[in-house]
Amino acid sequence: MLHPDGTLAPGWLVVRGDRIVRTGAGFLPEDAGSADLEVDLLSPGFVDIHCHGGGGASFGSGDPGQVAAAAGAHRREGTTSLLASLVSDELPALEAQLAALDEAAAAGEVDGVHLEGPWLSPARCGAHDPAVLSHPSADAVDRLLAAGRGRVRMVTLAPELPGGLEAVRRLAGAGVVAAVGHTEADARTVARAVAAGATVATHLFNAMPPVHHRAPGPVPVLLDAARVVVELVADGVHLHPLVLRLAARAARGGWVLVTDAMPGALAADGDYRLGRLTAQVRDGVARLPDGAVAGSTLGMSRAVRTAVAAGLPLAEVLRAATVVPARTVGLTGVGVLEPGARADLVVLDDDLEVRGVLRGGDWVVPVSAGGAP
Repeated sequence: MLHPDGTLAPGWLVVRGDRIVRTGAGFLPEDAGSADLEVDLLSPGFVDIHCHGGGGASFGSGDPGQVAAAAGAHRREGTTSLLASLVSDELPALEAQLAALDEAAAAGEVDGVHLEGPWLSPARCGAHDPAVLSHPSADAVDRLLAAGRGRVRMVTLAPELPGGLEAVRRLAGAGVVAAVGHTEADARTVARAVAAGATVATHLFNAMPPVHHRAPGPVPVLLDAARVVVELVADGVHLHPLVLRLAARAARGGWVLVTDAMPGALAADGDYRLGRLTAQVRDGVARLPDGAVAGSTLGMSRAVRTAVAAGLPLAEVLRAATVVPARTVGLTGVGVLEPGARADLVVLDDDLEVRGVLRGGDWVVPVSAGGAP
């Protein structure tokens, strides 16, 4: 099992109710009773801090049924904690979406909100409608944070926009993670954003200028910043395996796996709404009609498998899917197998396929449903 020190080694744990109450290395001691379940590989429940939907449903729909369906689709793939990501829209629309997600968070469906926009570069907008992009005024920042009622944990923005650096300071001062993404910024501006309090790089390499040896751009600055955690989308589309491996090794501040899943994730090919735009999923790849990548169709378990196949150590990959993202956005009591933590567990087989999911002490996917490992 994955121990809190980041090692994979034999171990045991005891669950009572919705909590882990005891853990240890080696074999189960006699005073802990007999084992109810023996498995080959046990991970903390996965934590996804960048996810727009899945199972054919969207977190931005405002529909509680869709929110529950999207969260449920990812839960069955091992993601027991997630931030609901919203794409760019006009402020009144985002306020309404935030109100709906406040109710979903209160019901335990999601663990907070990630605003991806609307303060993004039109030149790097990706699958965001350029018609609704804007500059981050102090009033707009305060307005959306107020509408989020404390649920907004991360905001992605382009720091080169007028008011961008002040918005980073304002977000950081409010205890919200400021993330650099969908940006045309040069290296100097990104360095200023990091100095102002930015601590995450949104889907590194994607929706930002590529690396150049004389004009490095955002990527080297974000990889070299000791306080910045970089998001990596391991779906075989967003990043070449070699780039994925090199980025993980180079990230001084650490790295996390994210799905950046859109509504068509964990669902059949078809056309899906992503904010104001329509994305087409064909052969499991989501794109806009012009060919631009429009999020992914990942579940976190496939991201784990892809990262391991790229040559990254399994223990490091599991940390990047659990404890590191949890700590990055301030989620406590999840992402780790230790006494007092919520009883969120993922049982994996030798092929890293999900064979069981426990969330809050309840089986979402009983081990018997996938076949005993």
